[in-house]
Amino acid sequence: MSAVPAAPPSASAEATAPLGVVRTYAARIGALCLVEIQRLRHDRSELYTRAIQPILWLVIFGGTFNRLHAIPTGGLPYIDFLAPGVLAQSTLFVSVFYGIQVIWERDAGVLSKLMVTPTPRSALVTGKAFAAGMRALSQAVVVIVLSLVLGVSFLLAPWRLLGAGLVAVLGAAFFASLSMTIAGLVLSRERLMGIGQAITMPLFFASNALYPIAVMPPWLQAIARVNPLSYEVNALRGLLIGTPTNLWLDFGVLWLAVVVGIFGATAVLPRLVR
Repeated sequence: MSAVPAAPPSASAEATAPLGVVRTYAARIGALCLVEIQRLRHDRSELYTRAIQPILWLVIFGGTFNRLHAIPTGGLPYIDFLAPGVLAQSTLFVSVFYGIQVIWERDAGVLSKLMVTPTPRSALVTGKAFAAGMRALSQAVVVIVLSLVLGVSFLLAPWRLLGAGLVAVLGAAFFASLSMTIAGLVLSRERLMGIGQAITMPLFFASNALYPIAVMPPWLQAIARVNPLSYEVNALRGLLIGTPTNLWLDFGVLWLAVVVGIFGATAVLPRLVR
């Protein structure tokens, strides 16, 4: 009896496969974001302690330089110019140490259990990156409310606030991915803490968060133009203050940075469970 040839895969089956991958990623991202939100609900003290630094930057640094008029801001009050930079800085500080949590999960045996599930490793990293974005989003709300109390003239159209929230999430997702990549390379909380502290302030000062790129020396301008934080600040200023910016470029750079960061973290994640 001759063998019956196998039927070719149907078009519907081929179309269902990518849809299943999208659903897997969406489910993983949603689950980990929900876990992060629940953590914030059960322990709100972190929201209060993390509000201290933005208060210091806006009230002391912003208030002082607002009176000095020492930094050219294109006619904006300096505190208005500074507020989006402080918002971006807050998301950076929240997410750049996110790898410590991944190392803790490894030590507790949680990460190894997640790694043996059918979920793709890239989906796991993506979920954790955007979970860090949820934490950064809560921080962004704190900074926006504080800025309004201090008299910052934010544009509060709903689409602008939604866009600013997306920018904060993308920035946090990139820096969380960077932190997870470093965690996979150094393998210890102490080393990650040291490296995180070593790169945080250079990333912040080598961006346009505190001053325009035009006033920087040429070598620092070159660094600022490849620093994702600069594009995050540009997008936030354009959305919340209305300064001229290329939002397509800003969002494109942030999305590209997130994709590269997720690929990097996915590549080194298995080192944590060896």
